[in-house]
Amino acid sequence: MMKLNSSSKLNFPKHLAIIMDGNGRWAKKKHSTRSFGHRFGVEKFKSVAKYCGKIGIGHLSVFAFSTENWKRPPEEVKFIMGLFEEYLSKALSEFQGENFRVNFLGGKTLLSEKIRNLIARAERETKSCTGMVLNIAANYGSKDEITRAVKEIAKKVEAGQISIDQIDETLISQNLYTDGQPDVDLVIRTGEEKRISNFLLWQSAYAEYIFLDTLWPDFKLEFIDDAIREFSSRKRRFGGIAIDS
Repeated sequence: MMKLNSSSKLNFPKHLAIIMDGNGRWAKKKHSTRSFGHRFGVEKFKSVAKYCGKIGIGHLSVFAFSTENWKRPPEEVKFIMGLFEEYLSKALSEFQGENFRVNFLGGKTLLSEKIRNLIARAERETKSCTGMVLNIAANYGSKDEITRAVKEIAKKVEAGQISIDQIDETLISQNLYTDGQPDVDLVIRTGEEKRISNFLLWQSAYAEYIFLDTLWPDFKLEFIDDAIREFSSRKRRFGGIAIDS
């Protein structure tokens, strides 16, 4: 099957989001440890991100670690954080070559100082890159993000910088982690589950969803092509009525 590219006569999503689910179950099926599944999942993420950049996706958001994932067994969380640190140490050289602008979504206070420093460095050193914007959601939860935005706006009202009447959807969007980015058009979720899991709720209000039974480590690049073709075929009404209805 011919691979897609930005010249393909299809309606490409401006912002693609992926919930990368199923690493642990994949490892269990392989009679291996969950840690092995997470490591394999990171390698899969790298190849998918590079492919999305090559075919012309402008913004890619991936769900790496949620605010709820801290509830997992301590040894698994410790491994994931170590893997995240290892990945960040290598990400600069790998993604600078791809011209990605790296952006992290989520609270940083619970992350180690080393990880916080690596995040700051990755964002700083890729800031001038002109290729795909790569959002990595780590210690992220959409309810937490919206709560944070409301608090920031409340502070401005309290300080007399804005009035309550100035609060609208645009202002709320400007106080989210994705400020200045287009809303999510398409969400792909792997791993058999069919739920949103507190991921980019505001930004995905009118996104199209595609749920796959495939576990994340088994994800194939052609699934991106299939999802874009499916997205391009859908009639997006945004609450209105289709022209031919």
